[in-house]
Amino acid sequence: MHLHTTYSPDASISPKIIVDQLHAHPFINAVAITDHNTVEGYYKVLELASPYEDILIIPGIEVSAAEGDILVLGVAEVPPKPWTIDNIIDFARKKDGVVIAAHPYRGHGLGDLVKNHDFDAVEVLNGISPLRVNRLAENLAKTLDLPGIAGSDAHRVNDMWTVCTEVQASVHIDELLRAIKKGLVRVTSARTSIHF
Repeated sequence: MHLHTTYSPDASISPKIIVDQLHAHPFINAVAITDHNTVEGYYKVLELASPYEDILIIPGIEVSAAEGDILVLGVAEVPPKPWTIDNIIDFARKKDGVVIAAHPYRGHGLGDLVKNHDFDAVEVLNGISPLRVNRLAENLAKTLDLPGIAGSDAHRVNDMWTVCTEVQASVHIDELLRAIKKGLVRVTSARTSIHF
C-alpha cells in the first residue's frame, strides 16, 4: 500500500523491477504506487503490468502536505495546491479515493493532527519505521477506531515486500478501496500479524 519508484526523487526502484517481482511473488498480487507528489510512476508501472491479468496496480500518491505526509489511494491525479490536510481530504472524497495518514509518528508524519481530521485509515506498520513508532501509529488507529494498513514505504529494492496488507476483497480497485474503508484488512510482516 506504499511503494516508491524512480519517479520519486529519493527512490531507486525501477517500474520494471516492481512488475517483475510482483508477477513472480508467491502471494502478493497488488501494489499501490505512491510516489512523492507525482503519479507518473503509477502510469509507467501500469503500462508494464498490462500483460499480466493476475496483478493489480493501485493508483496512489504520497502528498507532502504542509502539515505532513498523506497517502491517497484510488486516484491517479495530483491534488491541486495548496496541499493542506483539508484540501487533500476534500480532493480524495470528490474522487472516491482513500485517505491514509502515512507513518504518523516518523519524520514528515502528521502525528496527533490525524485526530482532528476525517482519515479513512492509518499506516500502522511502515516497513522502514522503528517498531516504537509503528506501535504509536497502531495505538492511534485503535483510539480513532480506524483501519490500520501496512506499507513497505520502499525506496530501494531490498525494502520491497517487507510488510503487506491483506485485504478481504477481490482483485478490483473499487472493491479493494471499499474493503480498506470497512476495515477488512490485516497487516503482516515477517515478525507480526495484527487485525484491524
